Amino acid sequence: MNYQWLIDRIDGYIVDHSRRVILLFLVATMVFAGGLGGIETESGQQQFVEELPSFQALERVQEDFDTSFSRVNTTTTLVQSDQNVLSRSALLDMLRAQERIRESDPLRVEETESPARRVARSLDPGARTLDEQIRAVERATPGEIDAAVRRAAESGRGTFRSRLSTDFNRGSASASAMEATVTHRAGPGAGSEGGPGGASEFPPNKEDRMKRLVGSAATASTIRVQGTPPDTTTTTLTVVLPIALVLIVVMLAVAYRDLVDLLIGLTGIVMTLIWTFGFIGLVGIPFAVLLIAVPPILIAVGIDFGIHAINRYREERVEGRSVEESMRRTTDQVSVAFVIVMGTSAIGFLSNVVSAFPPTRDFGVTAAAGIVFTALIFGVFVPATKVTVDRLRERYPIPTITQTPFGSASSPLGRVLAGGVTVAERAPALFVVFVLLVTVGGGVYATGVDTGFSPDDFQPAAETPGYLQSLPEPIRPPAEFEYVKIDDFREENFEQEDRVLLYVEGPMREDTALERLYRAGRDPPPTFERDGRYADSQSIATLIRSRTRTDPDVRRVVERNDRNGNGIPDDDLPQVYDAMEESTGEDDLSGFLSEDRRSALVVYTVDGDEPNDAITDDAYRVAEDLAYEAQPTGNAVIFDEALSLVLETVIQSLVLTLVGAALFLVFVYWVVEGRPSLGVANVVPILVTVVALVASMRAFGISFNAINGTILAIAVGLGVDYSVHVVHRFVDEYEERALYPALRRTVVGTGGALTGSMLTTVFGVGVLALALNPAVGVFGVLIALSVLYAYLTSILVLPSILVLWARYVDWAAERNTDMGDARTAGR
Repeated sequence: MNYQWLIDRIDGYIVDHSRRVILLFLVATMVFAGGLGGIETESGQQQFVEELPSFQALERVQEDFDTSFSRVNTTTTLVQSDQNVLSRSALLDMLRAQERIRESDPLRVEETESPARRVARSLDPGARTLDEQIRAVERATPGEIDAAVRRAAESGRGTFRSRLSTDFNRGSASASAMEATVTHRAGPGAGSEGGPGGASEFPPNKEDRMKRLVGSAATASTIRVQGTPPDTTTTTLTVVLPIALVLIVVMLAVAYRDLVDLLIGLTGIVMTLIWTFGFIGLVGIPFAVLLIAVPPILIAVGIDFGIHAINRYREERVEGRSVEESMRRTTDQVSVAFVIVMGTSAIGFLSNVVSAFPPTRDFGVTAAAGIVFTALIFGVFVPATKVTVDRLRERYPIPTITQTPFGSASSPLGRVLAGGVTVAERAPALFVVFVLLVTVGGGVYATGVDTGFSPDDFQPAAETPGYLQSLPEPIRPPAEFEYVKIDDFREENFEQEDRVLLYVEGPMREDTALERLYRAGRDPPPTFERDGRYADSQSIATLIRSRTRTDPDVRRVVERNDRNGNGIPDDDLPQVYDAMEESTGEDDLSGFLSEDRRSALVVYTVDGDEPNDAITDDAYRVAEDLAYEAQPTGNAVIFDEALSLVLETVIQSLVLTLVGAALFLVFVYWVVEGRPSLGVANVVPILVTVVALVASMRAFGISFNAINGTILAIAVGLGVDYSVHVVHRFVDEYEERALYPALRRTVVGTGGALTGSMLTTVFGVGVLALALNPAVGVFGVLIALSVLYAYLTSILVLPSILVLWARYVDWAAERNTDMGDARTAGR
């Protein structure tokens, strides 16, 4: 297929109309810049799980039931520590702190709960308000308080016990730590916690307000406020981007060794970022934590494109050619390579659209769009700018430091780069077999890599590393994250109790409906907390049983409609529901029964220390015991379902990337060179790169998760970048020279640009290792490793593959190799 006419036309615009091209790109930049103001941000884990069946069930719970699950509210946790938080003085400290918080109107407190309030109610069952409970504790003797603690522990069972530290001793009525919960009403549109994903910061400054109130009185015990999880996305960008920019500028200065060319390259990178993030603002893609990786990737590819374009142009200029001829020859060579890299990288990134996680799909679309923008800017704008600047250099005394290419055959770098060619000349087949055997072994080892999905993936360490504290004040992160510090304390000192919600759909007016709900919890599985023979649960059935103890009217209705005498009505349920509404009010009833009586909610208490997969299996086992359709949900179930999709997503995106990239390369090389087999040769180093990367993950103890699950597609995209430049340059050189001279000229010339690109990318992207979000830090390390491996395979392995390709596949060219070697060995 004749495509040269298209390249010639692009060459014409770049060389003959360079200023118009520059103006057009600047106008486009202004348009995309208008979209920057429309970018919205998302944080937390909810964005990754919002399409899971278990999470959608949680949303239906929030819609159908008027409980704390559905009210628009936020919660704050108080953590008290003392020698004995159940002593008289410590109980008063907690109750008085809760009272001060409760009376603060700006905090919009709906309710507060703590073991201290339970103990006070045990002392005086009529003490309902905090003020009454404080008086009850003040009047009590130490012995009466100890007895009240034991009664509260007996009546409160798991709920009371779970809010006390694991060293709670019922006999001595002592514990070293206690938790309290404050629930705030949020205003319309203020958001809510709504499951995994972190709390809404509403009311404004609630954490600071509560700290002032808690610390406003002298107390014998320590009470800390745990509010909103830290925003590691913003903090990470603040720390990482300035450091990355400094490293990139330094490495580019080494690669370009010319101030003007450095500024041209940086301008192209800035334009790429403006186009990409303006694009997501215009189309409405939210900026989530995964998109933090997009700028380093685009910077990596932009650096590579820029160095290749400038370096290739300099190779022509040192031969004495004019600006126009040098740029035409440059764009003839690099334009095709850029298009190949753009196509294969876009395929790799777009493979993420099959992911079960919405942020991963958004990442794929954003990165693919960014790669297209990068190819346009560095394939058209940067060459046009270079032509314009060099024409001005011929007229005016613009300072020029150097215009020599990076790397030559006589330089130390050139001699190092030629090592792969030397191996290819002497024993290519033996070396390729060795590499393949090592790759197979690495692939077997790599199958043992783990997968994971947990809140820890999104949470920083409690204390930031000391070296980050030496950064300048504007970008210095906090010395510690109090939220994480308190969270670590809670995990270490409290039993990790969790809940499983069972969303049940069925005719709740049916006579057997409540019996089915109640019997589902009989003889519960191991991870479920027990209340005698039944699971510790809350439902409309348990609410009715509780109300029969205190309301004679309800008790008479229930007894009349309880045919088997077990306390659960099984006849004329609408009459029972009416009696409950008259006794408790619609609000209490709607906490577990929908208004249309077509769905119900059952809340089970489970052991939070058990693995999520065990809790999930047990939850589905309980759900199967119901004759109605029942969907388990809750944090444990949601995270387990997310984890099961991580590896599936990784494999799907990898297969799509490899197959799509291979087919694209075969097609492109068939169209461009008439040699589709070159596409296959191009893929081999990429396979080696992917295997090496996954094997390294297992060796370093890194698991696949929802964030780094895209790394293999990225590795393919960046790996193609390096190998395509070598292969395409080799084909051009092979047209004019024999095999080995063409290969040596390719590796030394293109290898110099690849080296500069690799060093800049590894250091620029590797700075993500400083990210406070641990998942993003690991992600940066993996991208840096994938770039390093792609570079090494392109320089060391690919030359031997190309020799074997020339000998055993490209027969027509090989027939001329011997004569060509003798004729062109000196070139």
